[in-house]
Amino acid sequence: MKQAELSLAFVTDQTIHELNRQYRHKDRPTDVLSFPLADERCPTLLGDVVISVDTARRQARQRKRAFADELRALLIHGILHLLGYDHEVSDSEAVRMRRKERELKALLQQSGRVSL
Repeated sequence: MKQAELSLAFVTDQTIHELNRQYRHKDRPTDVLSFPLADERCPTLLGDVVISVDTARRQARQRKRAFADELRALLIHGILHLLGYDHEVSDSEAVRMRRKERELKALLQQSGRVSL
């Protein structure tokens, strides 16, 4: 796929908590949620990525990295979910997803551009 479209929303912990409870039945905030939308009629419409700014800020402090780097990592993670990667399926799938995350982060650092 050469081009694709997605929406990106930056929200509070309260908002992502509500979304997580409603759609995943998990009664807590999380850092990023992905809602795939692609289908046969609109394969280039990937879906929605929702990132909690509150959680991203906390995680950046805990991981001792820049807030922008944390947001970038969460965006990559969310996009990979839209593309079908799922670390919760199995250990091997988690390894596969982490490997792709590292690869994309390295590409971003090298060129400022990413090809998924």
